[in-house]
Amino acid sequence: METNKIIIIGGNAAGPAAAAKAKRFNPNVEVLMIESEEYISTGTCEIPYVLSGEIDSYKNVVIYSPEKFKEEKGVDVLTNHSVESIDKKKKEIIVIDKIKGKNFSAPYDKLILCTGSKANKLEIYLPYKNVFNLKRISDLLKIKNFISDNNVKKVLVVGSGYIGLETAEALKLLGLSVAVFDIAELPFPKSEFEIQNLILECLKNNKVDFYGDAKNIQIISEDEKIKSIKIDGRILEFDLVITAVGVHPNVHLAKEAGLDIGSTGAIKVNNKLKTCNNHIYAAGDNIEVINAITKKPDYIPLATIAHKAGHIAGENAAGGNVFFRPIITNIAVKIFDYYYAQVGLTANESEMNNLNYGTVSSVMPNLVTVMPESKKVFGKIIYDKSTKLILGASFFGGKEVSGYADLISSFVYNKMKANLLSNIDYNYTPPLSPMINLLSVLGRKLNGFI
Repeated sequence: METNKIIIIGGNAAGPAAAAKAKRFNPNVEVLMIESEEYISTGTCEIPYVLSGEIDSYKNVVIYSPEKFKEEKGVDVLTNHSVESIDKKKKEIIVIDKIKGKNFSAPYDKLILCTGSKANKLEIYLPYKNVFNLKRISDLLKIKNFISDNNVKKVLVVGSGYIGLETAEALKLLGLSVAVFDIAELPFPKSEFEIQNLILECLKNNKVDFYGDAKNIQIISEDEKIKSIKIDGRILEFDLVITAVGVHPNVHLAKEAGLDIGSTGAIKVNNKLKTCNNHIYAAGDNIEVINAITKKPDYIPLATIAHKAGHIAGENAAGGNVFFRPIITNIAVKIFDYYYAQVGLTANESEMNNLNYGTVSSVMPNLVTVMPESKKVFGKIIYDKSTKLILGASFFGGKEVSGYADLISSFVYNKMKANLLSNIDYNYTPPLSPMINLLSVLGRKLNGFI
């Protein structure tokens, strides 16, 4: 059957990518994108840097307005509209205009679910007016307004993952006193043990208090706000609390429509990003992907993956035939003057997947030591003892860690043996790179094991 109308639910990373690609691939198709919030096509990863003031205004991370998206991409957009249900038999959705309070039905030939993810919420913090998440532009504006309207001096960040640490730095740059709580003993509990300790040292050096193993706490409130928290016999006062304890896939619509949900809790799709229904696709932080290393379903909510998936779902919904390949995790985060990058599996993930793995690690200067900007960079590689292939790597240092992670990702993708890292001719110039590259050192160590 010819596709005449494609509806896309969700207007952030995956949604606009799907909409634009569908229209580009098949200019004759009618494309409608529906977003429940006020803004579309926003830079979610940039939000902490708007909070800190490093990016001047939230408007700078709103890449398209509905009007501009229509003009440039030929796609109709509805914002502040919520999709309430999907009727697979009738091939229509029920939409509510959140401003006018009216609902209407909209038919489709193909539907693409780009509903993204939702921030995890901790029940203990929910009743209080000075507790916020930081995921959307609307969250950002609420926090900025609260700081402006109240005498905020002390802030608690709950969670020490990517968003938690970025938020802690942003608040510190605003001149606020910041503490970070986590139920784990060390910050960034999903990272390598060595990196957890390096991050802890970095937080201490930047006067951010870290409280690990923060499970048994008592909240003291006043006027529906958290006034202080008692932990380990100490009472700590806070004016503002921001929770950053991860996300989960937003699959409510998919479940209600009877679509298959995978073992990860995200929507199950095939390699063309089609759901169990021939007329419905899904892309973004709401789907599960195949991990390229474990070959198993995984949940990896990253903007880069969402954008790539959006393109593929959009083209296929418009009549294309392209495939979504398995994913190699590759992510980085800035933590004050340092950067952490992780690609592939950690040692703990390798253990959980019952892989026969080994590790090598080293610390080297990122520039020749005579250069004033020179600092140490830590690197660790996890390899498969049987196949001699790289399973993953982690780095903590300067901006060079991004390049290291990308090179390791290419090794994993091309199934190059780990010890070949010592064979590469790395570039060198004093203000940019070291005489002996960390990756070369790690490769030499691997030569001694495999």
